[in-house]
Amino acid sequence: MHDQPKYKPLRGSTFYSDGRGSRLPVANTIARGHLREDEYFYTGKIGGLPANQLPERLLRQDFKSMQELLARGQERYNVYCSPCHSRVGDGNGMITQRAGNTGSTSAFRPPSYHEDRMKKMPLGHFYDVMTNGFGVMLNYSAQIDPKDRWAIAAYIRALQLSQDARLADVPEAERGKIEEMTTVPNVNVGATSLQPQAAPRQEGVRK
Repeated sequence: MHDQPKYKPLRGSTFYSDGRGSRLPVANTIARGHLREDEYFYTGKIGGLPANQLPERLLRQDFKSMQELLARGQERYNVYCSPCHSRVGDGNGMITQRAGNTGSTSAFRPPSYHEDRMKKMPLGHFYDVMTNGFGVMLNYSAQIDPKDRWAIAAYIRALQLSQDARLADVPEAERGKIEEMTTVPNVNVGATSLQPQAAPRQEGVRK
């Protein structure tokens, strides 16, 4: 068991004509989990252009609900994106703030997701940027799974909508909760409570 008749990685061999002990994969071999039949899921593009819908497999295979997808997107966004883009997506993350101390803020500051230009970007654009990088931003394909890239893209869209949402956009069942949170309670403040009060007299102190 300790001395098996096998070739170790990168060892030479006199048995094969090419002198290599490790054999090359058969032509057209695909690693497990890398078949990538769904081109849009792995590229974010249809016909070479970024598209604006979520791949069907996300809610059919990867996540149980849209709420779960967005929660995952928020968690991954806060880990990988917020250092530069900030948690609210305005481009003023901690890295941007610290770059300001060096006088290089403009070189590192990403655009705000709430600019009109970014609001018009399709979901596939955000996925493609995470996959391939853009400008000074390197790609995150090694750090973020494809399904998580889509989850982040969906969360970015949710961040954008959060700045322009109307009460009418909220389901009726949830509107009451929002109204309760935004209603300022009526506090009856007595007239005398705002009047200046004399300081209590201290024993042994003469005025």
